[in-house]
Amino acid sequence: MEAHTDRFKVTAGRELKNELSQIFLSLLPPGFTILRQIGMSSFPDPESAVEQARAIRAEVIERMPELLEEFERNAVSRGARVLWARDAREANDIILDIARQRGITYATKGKSMITEEIGLNEHLIRNGVDAYETDLGEVITQLLELPPFHIVGPAINVPPEEISAVFLKKGIIKEPTTNPIELGKAVRVYLREKFRHLEMGIVGVNMAVAATGTIVNVENEGNIRMTKSSPKTLVAVMSLEKVVPTMADAVHMVRILCRNCTGQKMSSYVSMDTGPRKQGEVDGPEELFIVIVDNGRSEIYRDRETRDVLRCIRCGGCLNTCPVYAKIGGYPYGFAYSGPMGQVLNPLLLGIEETSDLYRACTLCGACRQICPAGVDHPSLLLTYRAREVSRKGKDRKVEKSLAALVTLGISRAWIWNLGVRIMRPLFRRLAQNGNITDMPLGLKGWFTCRDLPDMPARTFHERWIDRRDAPLPERQRKKEV
Repeated sequence: MEAHTDRFKVTAGRELKNELSQIFLSLLPPGFTILRQIGMSSFPDPESAVEQARAIRAEVIERMPELLEEFERNAVSRGARVLWARDAREANDIILDIARQRGITYATKGKSMITEEIGLNEHLIRNGVDAYETDLGEVITQLLELPPFHIVGPAINVPPEEISAVFLKKGIIKEPTTNPIELGKAVRVYLREKFRHLEMGIVGVNMAVAATGTIVNVENEGNIRMTKSSPKTLVAVMSLEKVVPTMADAVHMVRILCRNCTGQKMSSYVSMDTGPRKQGEVDGPEELFIVIVDNGRSEIYRDRETRDVLRCIRCGGCLNTCPVYAKIGGYPYGFAYSGPMGQVLNPLLLGIEETSDLYRACTLCGACRQICPAGVDHPSLLLTYRAREVSRKGKDRKVEKSLAALVTLGISRAWIWNLGVRIMRPLFRRLAQNGNITDMPLGLKGWFTCRDLPDMPARTFHERWIDRRDAPLPERQRKKEV
């Protein structure tokens, strides 16, 4: 998908004024957090379960090249074809070529973040192959041309009236309705017709088991299973970090993933496919292609400071604890990944210089790091990006560096600090009262345009304390001291 991270401030400002979004965001993250707590409490020892998950992801990061080679060997030995793509364009062209060689006119897709990342839908449609999303939330966002609002529920914030209108426009329903059951039934009928004549399906991969060559998919609606079992040709698209060492590791990560996504002990459907359909089997594809997408991840892996971002399992737990996401939702992040997950992934995928608003929109409270079942240290990564941005821009940040030096000098010498406060107080008070930044130095304008400044008191606490200390004591207090 096309990235719009440069619109972060504008979109965030709009969402902060959107009353419907604000009501929804006041309920969504706390609700998911409660479900996660209930789900995690079903482990005999939740802390040990998380530590085991983090250990698995740490091993994956340490051994990723050899695990990917092992996965390829075992997948090929069981009849799958493994294709490697260096970037989004190459991945899209590979999948388009598979469709063209077989005369495919349309394909159904399971919910997949990596295909969102590479913009697969747009590429296929632009080149004559219709791509139909089959997850209910993804169907809605595709029809409305919206990015995902939340990784677990892409269209969870869209009101029924808007869904009804777009379904009516696209012919999915014949009469307007806001009844969720009727809307769901209409989509089911619409998609079943697609599955009935399906020749090619496309899915993502939640985990790829190196020891067996198995791909694992987790879902609640059954559309991925239909997309995998109905067509002759199946294309599974995965990024490098989806690999895990063993089936036991995959099972544990599925249990962790489901609890952190929706609070379930296990999702409604967990599909494990090892190669294409074998002789005697009643369903499954006749040919299985596994496209392993790099798209910048090799560079991320080579950098010791950033490679831990590849631990992420896309559970969405960090979104539900982030105070920033809880105010602005997913749209301002402008890409497939939102919340803390997007703040650490998007800069590395799209460029640190192009995404500074994302990694600066963070309080560094550490809630994301604490909840992450994969062990991603989001705050440290964000600080790394900020430091790199400053060092790269260098000369362009002379004003900020000078101001930082002045603040440091003031902190070390009380008289300088007090003098500075007296000088700056009138300016700060005017800013707080009317928000006028036209006469601010260039280096400060950006800071004040996106922050509300509280009114500075006319006198400091120190000044007030001296006056209080020198004032005559009340009669009762003097008697008490005597």
